[in-house]
Amino acid sequence: MASGPDNGGATSGGTLLSSTGRRIRTGVIWALVSFAIAVVPIVYATIGMVGDRPIDTALGFAALFWAVGLLFALWAAIPTMRQWSELAPEVRSLGITPLLFICLPQAVALLVLWL
Repeated sequence: MASGPDNGGATSGGTLLSSTGRRIRTGVIWALVSFAIAVVPIVYATIGMVGDRPIDTALGFAALFWAVGLLFALWAAIPTMRQWSELAPEVRSLGITPLLFICLPQAVALLVLWL
């Protein structure tokens, strides 16, 4: 099986189904969208800290969007880890990027603002 758009980036020796590749891509897209939406309440809460306005609602929304993004990031990362050897390097990187490089820094930002 050759690598192409229909098999989700499987290498020539792999047996990866196309649904797994689509699942990884869909999870990554929704995770990135949710994390991007979570940035807006984080910025609003940061600005609110300067003006002594209440920021609990903004932080609640940020935590909600971050949690949704975390679920989608896990939805993409788990099949990536399960089928690591069958995936092309590009798909491997795509599957773990939301969890590793976006979710963790946003979690730190939320904790710093909340505490």
